[in-house]
Order: sequence, then structure tokens, then C-alpha cells
Amino acid sequence: MSDSFDLAVRGGTVVGPRGRAELDLYVEDGKVAALLPRAERRPAAREIDADGALVLPGGVDTHVHFMDPGDPSRETFLSGTAAAAARGVTTVVEHTHGWPVHEVARLEEKLAHLRGRAHVDFGLAAHVWPDRLDQIPGLWRGGIAFFKAFTCETHGVPAIDADVMTRLAEALVELGAPCLIHCEDDAVTAGNERRLREAGRDDFGIVPAWRSREAELVSVATVAAIAARVGARMVVAHASDAEVLDLVARERAAGADLRAESCPQYLYLHEAEVLAEGPFRKFTPPARIRSEVDERQMWDRFDSGAIHHISSDHAPATRAQKTESDIWHVHFGLPGIDTTYPVMLDAALRGRTSLERVVEAYCERPAQLYGLRGKGRLEPGRDADLAIVDPGGSWTVSDEDVISAAGWSPYAGRELRGRVVTTVLRGEPIAAGDAPEGEPGGRFVPGPGGEEA
Repeated sequence: MSDSFDLAVRGGTVVGPRGRAELDLYVEDGKVAALLPRAERRPAAREIDADGALVLPGGVDTHVHFMDPGDPSRETFLSGTAAAAARGVTTVVEHTHGWPVHEVARLEEKLAHLRGRAHVDFGLAAHVWPDRLDQIPGLWRGGIAFFKAFTCETHGVPAIDADVMTRLAEALVELGAPCLIHCEDDAVTAGNERRLREAGRDDFGIVPAWRSREAELVSVATVAAIAARVGARMVVAHASDAEVLDLVARERAAGADLRAESCPQYLYLHEAEVLAEGPFRKFTPPARIRSEVDERQMWDRFDSGAIHHISSDHAPATRAQKTESDIWHVHFGLPGIDTTYPVMLDAALRGRTSLERVVEAYCERPAQLYGLRGKGRLEPGRDADLAIVDPGGSWTVSDEDVISAAGWSPYAGRELRGRVVTTVLRGEPIAAGDAPEGEPGGRFVPGPGGEEA
């Protein structure tokens, strides 16, 4: 062990997925070098005073859409990763449907475009196009973290039917690659849309009627059957309610290599909000909570691990963009990178869940699942990615504080306990006092199939 370190984070309570302890954390060459009792104080070139603070792993958000390249009016990598840094997120995995990476040449072009444009470390996902399955091996070797497939036509991305899904699953098994799947059955959503339009509906209530519970359940059941039969590792994206999570849990218990991702909007936001908020609650699958029982069931499944991990599904659009068309045509999606870690920390500090579970679900598990080396835990040899949180601080979410280009939040007006005061990326502070600082220094983190691995 070194006699002197590059950085010491002193006086904090270090939180991991299985416990917490009052330890000083030491950094050398961008890595966690030691976690020591305070009595074993060692010298360091720089210090961060974390007295009374929580020292958490930086958040690992594996489902964000920064629209860059594509539609930078909605979000750029600079603005999106600046928001991530300010809220304690140090690694993201991005894929934008506005400029899909579905060929090796597109991956190379995107990596070149993003050089010097990220405040945090990042991985990339690739979209599955039905007529480009031959690109899958090259994309995996190029370093993508996972593939993304849709079972319904959404955002201009074509639907993957059961036949193509089976062939995709076979390719995934051969490579050992995971796939995140947007699960809404195309035939069900199309039928719902046809009937709603025939009835002349254009009210805000079309959103949950169009993107129905049945559409999600039918799709999840199909994906589960294929995952079980072929043996592919598949992840249900943004699982919206307890019935979906229970289906995934049953199939996983029966041997399917299947997991469920969910998002704070399915733990906090209620279905009826769309009737008043309209386009500002248009995301898909929509919010499903109808009662306190629904909400409690979702939190129970978060605590039990039925929700494998949490992501933001950050899919921003500005207020002007959210109101430039009718409810049928306006953009889907919510901004979430500014608020995902904060609302989950608030839940823990209010006793609704535990800090350990939040760290497991938003740091350790997504990093493990997608093979993001060095990320997700604070232990010697891992990247020194930290979110230092004042547990006694509180703040009220406001649109004015949103750093994302969206400029608004569905949580505006909500008071949150706990405040990220410093974010550290590989031993270097990148945000302090809720504001990013310094030049973008984020690096590409290749997935386990990457030739650089």
C-alpha cells in the first residue's frame, strides 16, 4: 500500500449494496486504493472533507437518450452528461432512436462524434433492425454494452416480431450478449390506436388506452418464452407494474435468463396525471399506479429485487416541443437524468427503502449486468467514481434547476431529502454544489465483447 495517495475522502460513511461503514476512502491513479478506518489516517496530496456525508458509488444509468447526433434541440451529450454529473451519476449507457446505431459504420461515426463531449463515462447500445441482423457480431466486437430491440414500432424504430426475435436470441447466445427489449405488442397497440381513432378520440386519456397493460404483458410473455427456449439473456425495459414484474419473476424462477429494469416514474407517477398534464406525462409504457396499493406493490418489488435495476429512461423534449402538436403526435418521453438518483435517495432517507438497495439497483447491478468494467462499487481496484451526499440537506425540485436541455421535470415542486454535494469521476471532482465543473473528461467504456476489452 502506498505511503501517500492522490486523494483522500475523509469522514464519510461509505455505503455499499450490503452495508455501510465509517471509513476514509483513498484514491491512486483514478482507482479506489484503500478503504481504511479513520484511526489509520494516511497522507494524500488532496483531500475532500466528507464529514457527516454519505459516500456512495457514482450512479450507473444504463438507459438514457441524449439525441446526439440526431436531434440536439432535445438534448446533447454535453447537456445530458452535465446533468448526470451534477446529480451524482458517473456512468451512462446511451442510445438515441433519432440516430440509431444499427451498423458498425454508425458506431464508429458516433464514437468519433462524441470525442470530448461527455462529462461522465459512457457506454453505447445498438438498435436491432430486422434487416440488419448480420451487423450484430461486428457491433458487439465494437464495444457496445447491449442491444436494444422494440416489439412495437415506436420512435421510428421498426418492430421485431417473434420470428426475428428468435433469430436475434440465437445470435445473442452465440456472442454472450444481452438485449434490452421495449415490450409492447405491436398488434395490440395498433389495434388500440385504430379503435381510438375511429372513435374520434384525441383527448389525453388516449395514452394509457393506446399503450395498454395488455400490450405490455403480451409482449413480455412472448419475450420470456423465447428467452427460456433459446437461453438468451434478455432484459425487459421499463417494466411498469407489479403484474409485469411478477411474470418476469416466475419465468426467471423457471430458468429463463430474464430480468426487469424499471424507472422512478413507475414508482412515483400516477396514471391519472396524464389527464391533467397531457404531453408532459406522455411516455410509454405509461404510468400505471392507480392507488396506494399499486404504489406499495411496486416499492415491495423494488425491495425484493424483482426490479433488477433502475434507470431513468431519460427521453427529453422541451416544453415547446411537448406542446407543438396534438397528443397523438407529440414526442413520447420524460426527462429523468437530473432526478433519478435524487428521488431514489429521498425514498431511502424517508425510510421507504434502504440506501443499500438504492446503491445495488442504480450502481452495482446495472454495471454487473452489462459488463461495465470498474463501475458500480467502491472497492480497491475499481474506478473512484463517487457521489458524496449530504443526508441532512433538502431541496425542492424546480424547472429552473434542471440542467438537461428539457428544462422541466415531472417532479417539480417535490421536496427531496439528501443532496449531492460533490461528484467524483475516476478520482477527479466533476461537479460541486449541484453544478458541473471542469472540461468534459468522460471516456467510452466498451462492453465485454469489445475488441479493446
